Amino acid sequence: MQLDENQKKTVVGWVEEGLDLSAIQSRLESEMDIRMTYMDVRFLVGDLELTPKDEEEPETSEPEEEEPAATADDTPTPDNPFPAPEDPLGEASTPADDAGAGGEVCVTVSPVTQPGTMASGSVTFSDGVKCDWHVDQYGRPALVPPSEGYQPPEADMPKFGQKLQQELRGGF
Repeated sequence: MQLDENQKKTVVGWVEEGLDLSAIQSRLESEMDIRMTYMDVRFLVGDLELTPKDEEEPETSEPEEEEPAATADDTPTPDNPFPAPEDPLGEASTPADDAGAGGEVCVTVSPVTQPGTMASGSVTFSDGVKCDWHVDQYGRPALVPPSEGYQPPEADMPKFGQKLQQELRGGF
């Protein structure tokens, strides 16, 4: 549905008032007798090059915490994206320690491979956040976080690499 210039100006005013997409959708129907799906309203607002209230990124006022410095042996590189921990047998950290820290790293392999990948699945990190992962046709692993900017706990990355290798070898 095409809106005339006057109707477009009205929608611009609603966005400037701070209305979200669902409120704009409701007003289009109640005030202009125009029925649009939520997605159509989203496209309309995008075509008008506007950013409605419900699509703005939340501002974080919390200061960023500094990451502890990584040693040369545990820094991921293109040749070794999942370096082994200093203590591969886990003698310094027991499973009880992992449980107290929020949980273990759990890797699953999807029985259906995504197009353009050799393998894919999901991983749940010790902080309880679940991410998707895939290995592309060149053998490069990649994480797909649930939200932009999420970083898994640094200590979980070697565990993820080891468990991923185990799962891809068939659990051996």
